[in-house]
Amino acid sequence: MGNYEFLITTDRSMMTNHHGLEFIGFMTTGPAYGLPESVWNWICMPKMEVDEEGRPKQAPYGLRKIEAALIDAGFKAAVIDPDHLLPHLKSAKAVMIGHHDFFALGPPSNEWWFLTKKEPVNSKSFKRFMESEALEKARELGVKIVVGGPAAWQWLWKPEYVDRWKISTIIDGEADRYVVDLAQMIVDGEDLPFYVQIGPKESPPLEEIPLIKAPSVNGLVEVMRGCPRGCRFCSVTHRPLRFYTLEMVRKEIEVNVRGGIRGCILHSEDILLYGANGVIPNPEPVLRLHEMAVKHCDTMAWSHASLAGVVTAQSRYRLITKLMNELILPKQEFLGVEVGIETGSPRLAEKVMPNKSSPYPAKMWPEIVEEAFSIMHDHMIIPAATLIVGLPGETEDDVIKTIELLERLRWYRSLIVPMYFVPMGAFRGEDWYRGKIEGVYKELGMLCLEHDLRWAREIMSKYYVKGAKRLPLRVLLHFLLSTYELAFMRFKRAEVRKIGSRGGRGS
Repeated sequence: MGNYEFLITTDRSMMTNHHGLEFIGFMTTGPAYGLPESVWNWICMPKMEVDEEGRPKQAPYGLRKIEAALIDAGFKAAVIDPDHLLPHLKSAKAVMIGHHDFFALGPPSNEWWFLTKKEPVNSKSFKRFMESEALEKARELGVKIVVGGPAAWQWLWKPEYVDRWKISTIIDGEADRYVVDLAQMIVDGEDLPFYVQIGPKESPPLEEIPLIKAPSVNGLVEVMRGCPRGCRFCSVTHRPLRFYTLEMVRKEIEVNVRGGIRGCILHSEDILLYGANGVIPNPEPVLRLHEMAVKHCDTMAWSHASLAGVVTAQSRYRLITKLMNELILPKQEFLGVEVGIETGSPRLAEKVMPNKSSPYPAKMWPEIVEEAFSIMHDHMIIPAATLIVGLPGETEDDVIKTIELLERLRWYRSLIVPMYFVPMGAFRGEDWYRGKIEGVYKELGMLCLEHDLRWAREIMSKYYVKGAKRLPLRVLLHFLLSTYELAFMRFKRAEVRKIGSRGGRGS
């Protein structure tokens, strides 16, 4: 064994590559429905292949960054699979645990929990991990337990688990630099801070962001941090904007390729703003980034893009056409990306996300969304889009405007997921959305489900879950889809009868 001082890990819902299909990871945010939980978990969070020391062949990108920071600082650190921690505890000084959604309080986990009254599998998996023999042994030995990542804020809502699991320190924010200081404090036996919030001014500059040293899940590599759009519900927009150099991105892609990962996911909050000054895409840096990536990778995806960015890039520079037709589609059939619609109401858009439409005015937001969906449909970009239900100040008319927009989006290849408002970003002090799903809210949910069922089978069959190796997975997913289609048809017939007897929308 490697005599590691710092073990970096997480539970199985995160330490997995979802069969190489990133989008299937969203199944971990819900409870098992239509299948036994063991089968559900096999679909969305299969075990990761490990080496002789229990180090996973792929690991979440954020954990790889922490690993790299500690190694660069001279500490003995490694990402270890959660099933292989026990043999390493004799040399460990701390177990460092990261997560996107420790207690299923984030979107969309909290929504599925609220709607189904069943605990999502990611929360159940994390709690099993924290009660595991390895973690119990770590506590007995006095090994420090440090937690962090995008969901660090959730520990403030679950203080009972802080005591129960003997959490030493919670790190909230970009920890690349601070984790080195904390590690030294642990080695020196100093008293540790309980809660550390790393604000925008403490975020590491580009030259202090370490490069990963071992492969990340499904080849994800960061190309920029921060976002200039300033949406009030988002915490990322408060962080400074930093663009990785092409050399930095290339080195991380090469780490993944050497590890056998032939695809890459280019990660940013708005990929088309790579190298931009403000919210107007700059074609040259974006093209150079993709030219470099396609030389190294067989397939590619984007983590996030803005809809205004899609429209601006295409209308001003025909950049979407150049990227897709000249670089991406010659090597693959489609490009996947996550986008944010959030609302179809110009009034609400101006209030909570006035720059999300920039350089266009917020009053044009529905037109921008539809134009972006049309561009993506024509260029074989398949978006997974989010809506936010229950934004502060939302009215019934705002929801109706969103419904009207969704009706116009029905013809565009996509998945659209409504998510309950969670108090983050500038809204951190607001209350959670826990309203009843009735009237226009029910109509909105049904419209999204109808849209997704319309497109899911085509996306899955033609583009996503292909090949002989994935036949069992494809059969199970088609079975689930058929189950949901049948349930939705029955539910819709019942709702149509109800609405007809009550006299229409909003009754």
